[in-house]
Amino acid sequence: MIFNDNTAQKTAELLLQINAIKLNPKNPFTWASGWKSPIYCDNRITLSFPEIRTFLKNEFAANIEQKYGKPDVIAGVATGAIGIGLLVAEALNLPFVYVRPEPKKHGRQNQIEGAFTKGQSVVVIEDLISTGKSSLQAVEALKENGAEILGMVAIFTYGFDVAAENFKNAGVALTTLSNYPTLLKTAVLKNYISEEEHETLKVWSSDPAGWNN
Repeated sequence: MIFNDNTAQKTAELLLQINAIKLNPKNPFTWASGWKSPIYCDNRITLSFPEIRTFLKNEFAANIEQKYGKPDVIAGVATGAIGIGLLVAEALNLPFVYVRPEPKKHGRQNQIEGAFTKGQSVVVIEDLISTGKSSLQAVEALKENGAEILGMVAIFTYGFDVAAENFKNAGVALTTLSNYPTLLKTAVLKNYISEEEHETLKVWSSDPAGWNN
């Protein structure tokens, strides 16, 4: 679910303005998964724009306080959500940790970096949700170390059915500042894409794995 419609539209507009989300139906991108895609999202770019990162930080903080009150810890998923997660923790005056995709191969071999105690309540910050697999791996690592997961909040989701299923099966509540339908609507409204490109992007989202193969 999204936080609210106004936040969703404003977030989509800001991401489009700074090319954090690139729409290129005529020359598709190739994701790490091998999927061909007319859209590519890199929300780490938001950290380079003070006004935008402040907006995201404040929206995250408001979302978390409204839904969860004050958790014990804010956790960011490495690497994309370390920066924004730290900003959110600072806004809420809370401890911050981040979660690696896997334990380090050297030193203390940590997967969770930062001070963390078994039994603490945690809200997890993510920058982007596609299938949800890597995000939920971070949640699982926190659970294995005794965390009470209150939920996850993210900047943007593609809204794939597989992600909804993965979060449901994991029993993790997900809230995002914006989503794919809002992005498309905003992109047409602000003339980032044509109606024809809009249709292409809608078709892709219904079958991303099989699109353009």
